[in-house]
Amino acid sequence: MRLAFFVNDVAAEIAEYATTRLARAASRRGHQVWYVGVGDVELGGGDGRLVARARPARYAGDDGLEGFLAAVQGGDPEPVVLDDLDVFFLRNESIDDLQQRPWASPLGAVFGQMLKNRGVTVVNDPMSLIRATSKLYLEEFPEKIRPRSLVTRDPAAIERFVAEVGRSVVKPLYGAKGRNVFLLRDESEPNLAQILEAVLQDGYAIVQEFVDGGEQGDARIFLLEGRLLERDGQAAAFRRVPTGNDPRANISKGGRMVPWEIGPVEREVIDAMSAKLVADGMFFVGIDLIGDKVVEINAESPGGLQSIEWLYRIDVCETVVDALERRASH
Repeated sequence: MRLAFFVNDVAAEIAEYATTRLARAASRRGHQVWYVGVGDVELGGGDGRLVARARPARYAGDDGLEGFLAAVQGGDPEPVVLDDLDVFFLRNESIDDLQQRPWASPLGAVFGQMLKNRGVTVVNDPMSLIRATSKLYLEEFPEKIRPRSLVTRDPAAIERFVAEVGRSVVKPLYGAKGRNVFLLRDESEPNLAQILEAVLQDGYAIVQEFVDGGEQGDARIFLLEGRLLERDGQAAAFRRVPTGNDPRANISKGGRMVPWEIGPVEREVIDAMSAKLVADGMFFVGIDLIGDKVVEINAESPGGLQSIEWLYRIDVCETVVDALERRASH
């Protein structure tokens, strides 16, 4: 299998990232693997093919994550015709580029769709990702599995919503890593005006009714091809617990991870999402769950696989590569 991982910038990748783990697992299987940055692609040369200045990712036999990635980043780029790939794995985060490199933000979906039209297996589906990078994507799923919410740019509408439902969480419609996520206790929140100004500077806001138990954190659950991702009978799921008085449980904001057991409630939620995720081409996603409500769908470069390995001593990347091999063979 010829497989390329599309990332924001190869030089900025970090050894602990899920992408490193996935690339190493694929290379360890003997597949040809490359990293391609957003700025590394060319179109032209008379034949109209997409060609990348790609960094080869070769497993040396005993590479740890740091050694594996160091070899990728220190190696010489080589020309790779992307049209000839079996799989193009979109692992860039367009939201990260939205502020500093707006030219780069849409290119994963653009290049991905071009390659899909040329017969390359592209995951996740590029056109669906355009919707899924927005938290609005969650609103396409059944009401019973998501909290009541409002999407708006009107501060007065947010105040009315909070006055009606009580405790709420407000955050940018396009956002990641816990940036500008705030808990509103009620409409009389002392800093409400400043909070809404901060959130609305990023565009639309989404306000969600606070789900009971949210102060104790959320569960990150990984889904593969619409089903629970598992390895050796162990589910790829963990609970993220906030620290101190910060309601955000994101690992990037200091949250810590603890084991999480999948039960009937979680399986019912997954069953309610499965068919649509498959239809939308959402090959590999992470969902954030509080109780029986999904508060976020992470479809663009979902992370946290290191937590699965640390907690359970399993490598779920092998299961992901298994699924990629099946897709590439069709």
